Amino acid sequence: MPAWTQSGHISTIEEQAVADEQAYCALEVGTLGERLAPVAAVSERVGGDPARWDIREVGDGNLNLVFIVTGEAGSVVVKQALPYVRMVGESWPLPLYRAHYEYYALSRQAKRAPGVAPAVYHFDKAQALIVMEYLHPHVILRRKLIKGEWVAGLGRTLGEFCARTAFRGSELSLPSPEKKADVGLFSGNVAIPAITESLVFTDPYFEAEMNHHTPELAETVAALRANALLKAKAQRMLLKFTANAETMLHGDLHSGSIMATDDSVRVIDPEFSQYGPMAFDLGMAVANFLMAYFSQPAHRSASELEAYQAWILEVIDECLEHFETEFRHLWHTERRGILYPRALFEEQGHDSAPACEALLDEIREDALAFCGIEMHRRVLSLAHNADFEEIEDTALRAELEARNLKMGEELVVNARAYRETQALLALARAHNR
Repeated sequence: MPAWTQSGHISTIEEQAVADEQAYCALEVGTLGERLAPVAAVSERVGGDPARWDIREVGDGNLNLVFIVTGEAGSVVVKQALPYVRMVGESWPLPLYRAHYEYYALSRQAKRAPGVAPAVYHFDKAQALIVMEYLHPHVILRRKLIKGEWVAGLGRTLGEFCARTAFRGSELSLPSPEKKADVGLFSGNVAIPAITESLVFTDPYFEAEMNHHTPELAETVAALRANALLKAKAQRMLLKFTANAETMLHGDLHSGSIMATDDSVRVIDPEFSQYGPMAFDLGMAVANFLMAYFSQPAHRSASELEAYQAWILEVIDECLEHFETEFRHLWHTERRGILYPRALFEEQGHDSAPACEALLDEIREDALAFCGIEMHRRVLSLAHNADFEEIEDTALRAELEARNLKMGEELVVNARAYRETQALLALARAHNR
């Protein structure tokens, strides 16, 4: 994305990134209060003497610094991008501009799916930091799934979130000039999509440098990578991911990017946001529920296992059902863009419902293929899920991961066969046995 310099010339993305990094200074607990005290959006919400603010670093993710700042009036979350991949170190540099795109994504999610993403109070482009709503008493959903805790409305909230962001971010709803301008804006985010393109779609299927997997999985992994049809299908989905700017994606909708209480669900961390296929976020969410499902025998007692696994499958069912129900609702109430215009259907006395159903069938099929690929990358690529990684018995972990890998393989190769939800859930039960 071009940026205007003081001289009036357009600088390149790389030049702007260098300028940003020269002004940038990473936050520290000891100096954060002093640095943020002049920001009214922070001081007014936190309150009291900044020297007495309680500041805790809580970031345990792969990329960023995250702090909770608490004072007399309340708390905020401060998130700052680092100029490298945190889980790897400075040997893997990463541009700070990814924070800009997270801010853009949060702003759009607030309009397209109100009440789900955290509210943004302040954005500092030069410091690559966002001050946002502190979600309390919410905790990371993945932790709740590992602990065997139930969340009311989980599937419904995520299904509706995926439907609303997919529909309202597309030319089914947005005016075409606005959509195209937004695609142009997000096209400047080149580094983050490149991570997805390699770590998700390609690295799991060969011995990439940063791959790792449970040693006892070697035979299963070798068989997976010997499946040329599987790899061709995965690359076909990569082509769809790179070529189809259908809607703005969250881009990394896994159970670590969702926070929940027993009856409230919020979605965080859209820094992998870009324009891509409508099916992508839905597929990522379903994949993470399936991985939670397959990992449960290592986390639950025999008396708890059956009921909790059945609940996870119910969440998947509800997620898919509410995605389609909400998508159909938006189709009939908010279809104002250039796609499937009413002038071609309703205004000529034609029912547009069959066109909607055909599109939903395509989205469901693609979502399941994306789902299978995500099930592979979280076991074989760089960034793994705690659902499996925290299983200390590596033989048991490998057995459960193998179930996950084999179901993922079936979904990538034969996604069309599982478009009906009951067929999908039956496949999960079969591999679980």
